[in-house]
Amino acid sequence: MRLARKRLRLRALRKSLELRPVADRTGQIAPQDILLFCTLRNEAVRLPYFLEYYRTLGVGHFLIVDNGSDDGSADYLADQSDVSLWRTDASYSRSRFGMDWVTWLQIRHAHGHWTLVVDPDEFLIYPFCDTRPLRALTDWLDASSIKSFGAMLLDMYPKGTLDARRYTAGSDPLEIACWFDSGNYTIRKNRKFGNLWIQGGPRSRAFFAGAPEKAPALNKIPLVKWDRRYAYVSSTHMLLPRGLNQVYDEWGGEKASGVLLHAKFLDMFADKAAEELTRNQHYAASAEYRAYAASLPAQPDLWCGRSEKYVNWRQIEILGLMSKGSWA
Repeated sequence: MRLARKRLRLRALRKSLELRPVADRTGQIAPQDILLFCTLRNEAVRLPYFLEYYRTLGVGHFLIVDNGSDDGSADYLADQSDVSLWRTDASYSRSRFGMDWVTWLQIRHAHGHWTLVVDPDEFLIYPFCDTRPLRALTDWLDASSIKSFGAMLLDMYPKGTLDARRYTAGSDPLEIACWFDSGNYTIRKNRKFGNLWIQGGPRSRAFFAGAPEKAPALNKIPLVKWDRRYAYVSSTHMLLPRGLNQVYDEWGGEKASGVLLHAKFLDMFADKAAEELTRNQHYAASAEYRAYAASLPAQPDLWCGRSEKYVNWRQIEILGLMSKGSWA
């Protein structure tokens, strides 16, 4: 595992040559700043709310890789005073789906910082997030000698077809995609890396009903007290060293955890899915996007009789999808 981690860091060093700085403001990073890392392409409509959401939560600086956007995303990000931006037109799939680029930036800039790695359609919630900023959570994690914080990815969707309501830049996507599956999840342990593997939800029942074992993984470890020796192995699903993956309690208790509200299913999803299918840059030869393509011409309604409308983090905790553990 140490050799695997070394290889991942060497890959990141090699792939760093593909990055071109557009707006490097990393000199502004303060020692206690919480940092957010993201790789994106053509997300201009999502960026205003995404940045504001995480600024309000307490992120001090954003380090973003733009992978060949042509919708104005890079220009918008370059104008933001708390964003450092790099651009590349290199292959997303050959960079381990962006993780090589992110790993290099973490090696260079994140040592000793709490770091978030999320996509522009992922919104972290955690116990007491309505009254306590992210700094309160990371301070508690530091005091508890906890270096990583897990979060289940919870797919959010509208009631009705995906194109029924138009999303506008700067608005809250969860006002449209406000429903979720409160059950229909399977959990198993990855024996090699020690992380939990979670599948299910609307993507499993709507797009992978015939092969649920191929549905996207919903387990994430997005928040880590970073050390330059660390490396993500597969997206943010698991890390090395393996101890960082134990974000759950094996002895009958509960560790504090969060949820990433995943606002993927909005009116622009069909166009985004078609673009990504054409690019063929995603995991397993874009199998996920091929599954979407088979259903999206009919603009499916993901809502069902067991769907639950999102209210707040307390509702999510009661449903057992996250825990406040010993953080009170």
